[in-house]
Amino acid sequence: MPKSQKYLVGQLLLDGGNLKGSYFHRSVVLVCQHDEQGAFGLVLTQPSKSKVEDVIESSLPARLESLPLYVGGPVQANALSYLHTDVFVPHANVMPNLNLGHSLEGLVELGESYSTTQKVRVFAGYAGWSPGQLEGEMKRQSWLLHPATLELVFDAPPDELWRTIMRQKGWRERLLADGPEDLSWN
Repeated sequence: MPKSQKYLVGQLLLDGGNLKGSYFHRSVVLVCQHDEQGAFGLVLTQPSKSKVEDVIESSLPARLESLPLYVGGPVQANALSYLHTDVFVPHANVMPNLNLGHSLEGLVELGESYSTTQKVRVFAGYAGWSPGQLEGEMKRQSWLLHPATLELVFDAPPDELWRTIMRQKGWRERLLADGPEDLSWN
C-alpha cells in the first residue's frame, strides 16, 4: 500500500486475479471503515435473491420493502448495513455524499424521508479485516485499488461491476476481465 494512502476508506478493492477459489473471487468491495483497529467493507457484487422485506421483520416504509438485499460479505450474515446517498449528505462517513449506517431505526427514517435523488442499498453481512490484515493482503497483491464513485456504488450493474472496472485499468486487467473464469476453458 502506498505510504501516502495509509487508510483505504472510500476505495474499492478488486480481485486482481489472485483470489480464485475464495469468497472474493471476481468481487468488488467498498472499504467503508479502515484504521488501526482493522477494516470493514461491503461487497457490491453479490445481490441475493431476497428483497429487504423478506429478511427484516419490522414494519418498513413501502419504498424500502422491495429493494434488493445484497450480501455484504461472509462475516455475520445477519448483520444489517446500508449505504445511502443524496444530493447533500452533510455527515457522510465513507466519502462525500455517501454514508454508512447500521441501525434499523436509521434505515426506517431514511425510508420515511422524501427525496427524489436519494439512493439506498441494504446489505446483510460484511467483509472484515483484523488489525494489519488488509495491509498484509495489499502487500501480497491480493487486491487492486480503484477509487469509488457514487455511480459505481449505486448505478453499475453488480454482475458487471468487476469487469467494468477491470477493463478501465490496464491491458493485463482487461485480459483478465475478458477471459473465462477458469483459464482451462480457453
